[in-house]
Amino acid sequence: MILTLSQVALGGAIGASLRYLVNVASLRAFGPGFPYATLIVNVLGSFAMGLLVVVLAEKSGMRLAPFLMTGILGGFTTFSAFSLDTISLWERGASWLALGYVGASVILSLAALVAGLQLARSML
Repeated sequence: MILTLSQVALGGAIGASLRYLVNVASLRAFGPGFPYATLIVNVLGSFAMGLLVVVLAEKSGMRLAPFLMTGILGGFTTFSAFSLDTISLWERGASWLALGYVGASVILSLAALVAGLQLARSML
């Protein structure tokens, strides 16, 4: 358990650092007018998650999943995990559940962000 937690923590530090570098590069390349960095990390992270799921499963490399998938990709973007969960539901034939998950994730996350903004603003 300690080893796995260490792998996740190390991977998370790497992923978060990579996300920061993408953010800096995107601001320099495109300016602050649109959240390009978030779009880039979400798309790249989802692509990498798709690659890793297949490669790790085919090559018996699931022992690397905590470091690579939860750690690096989790630190880089949690959207990749969301994407994998959605497609997993879809591929299992639970298309309505997958669509519900997408809708609920987006709507509830936006609502939670608004609630957090309002709470913080009311306290300050």
